[in-house]
Amino acid sequence: MSGRTPVVALVGRPNVGKSTLFNRLTRSRDALVADLPGLTRDRHYGQARWGRRDFIVVDTGGFEPTAEQGIVREMAKQTRQAVAEADVVLFVVDARAGLTAQDHDIAAYLRRLGKPVVLVANKAEGMRESAQWAEFFELGLGEVVPVSAAHGQGLRSLVDTALQRLGLDEAEPSPPDATEAAEAGDGVIRLAVAGRPNVGKSTLINAWLGEERLVAFDLPGTTRDAIRVPFEREGRRFELIDTAGLRRKGKVFQAVEKFSVVKTLQAIEGAHVVLLLLDATEGVTEQDAHIAGFILDSGRSVVLAVNKWDAVDEYQRQLVQRSIEARLGFLKHAPLHFISARQRLGIQALFTSIVRAYESAMIKMPTPLLTRLLHEAVAFQAPKRAGNVRPKLRYAHQGGHNPPVIVIHGNALQHVGDAYRRYLEARFRKAFDLVGTPLRIELRTQDNPYA
Repeated sequence: MSGRTPVVALVGRPNVGKSTLFNRLTRSRDALVADLPGLTRDRHYGQARWGRRDFIVVDTGGFEPTAEQGIVREMAKQTRQAVAEADVVLFVVDARAGLTAQDHDIAAYLRRLGKPVVLVANKAEGMRESAQWAEFFELGLGEVVPVSAAHGQGLRSLVDTALQRLGLDEAEPSPPDATEAAEAGDGVIRLAVAGRPNVGKSTLINAWLGEERLVAFDLPGTTRDAIRVPFEREGRRFELIDTAGLRRKGKVFQAVEKFSVVKTLQAIEGAHVVLLLLDATEGVTEQDAHIAGFILDSGRSVVLAVNKWDAVDEYQRQLVQRSIEARLGFLKHAPLHFISARQRLGIQALFTSIVRAYESAMIKMPTPLLTRLLHEAVAFQAPKRAGNVRPKLRYAHQGGHNPPVIVIHGNALQHVGDAYRRYLEARFRKAFDLVGTPLRIELRTQDNPYA
């Protein structure tokens, strides 16, 4: 499990509360939906964080393992894929409805796979220590964990149990903090290439690996083929975290376009910089926007590249630029490049931005300089009063890297509005010439000793 974000799949028959549990675990984050030809919308992906532990949650539709035709068969196919991707399965049953024949079928399927399974009795509010749970032991999956997803009860115990099945606990976050690795002095830029199938990831990767003055070799991947490829370019060391299923055939690297949301999310979590590749012939899709939102939430530096720029005319280029402004406006800090991987046009400038984004994410901000910039910003535009109180911003220091965090101390800072936060962010970003990386500002109010 080291180096990967754990994946937790929710499985069960219809109407047992899987989606409610999903929303509780992800705390109402917007789910990523695999909306592609041949994929139904029944697998939803979301990021969860409990304590110091991050993990990915996969929600599925109602599961009928014996279904042989129609939409039910397709839903079962999606559930099997979610289980295959998962590190641990939460098998959700209805504590009030009791055990059903369909529950027995699902349990038999899960036992055959031999994966870690946690049996979750949902809708158990007011049923603590109830004898009704005894029948679920017939499923042969061990202890029953009672929860109430609707009321948020029992979730802490559920998460602890699931992580214990993986040999994990909160004291050992996974994956390893990218900041710690960078500060250890390894100097390797972990680069994830994200994007939908057929946007040109394979062509771009092959262009990189075939470039002159570039050294590359492959390493064994995980069971889900999240292969990491170390290579060097112009004296800088990189580790390419591939999301396209990279294979080696003889001495030639071949990238197999096999879309997996889980692999993309894990690659983003483990990266310093994410290259989000878009297709000029299709513009920005909903899936592109979802992945971009996840990158922003994860705090990773991002570089945008529109591939196949040589394959569209001027009118289509204008449409693409408008779609980027409309759907990816929240990534204004990200450098934007228009490239042709096949013709190897724009690749040099792309790498320059990737290096700058990494350096911005790992930048060191001296406390005296931050405090001086803070005072200059306040002198230029002070925060608004809140009644008779005006927030006082006294000093600032750096609170972290990847993304950089600036911690500001003062009095009555709870009254500082979002608009003033954005103003401060813009001042700091310009002063340090930050490119590609988000910048987070934390406001900490000092206690009043006379209160």
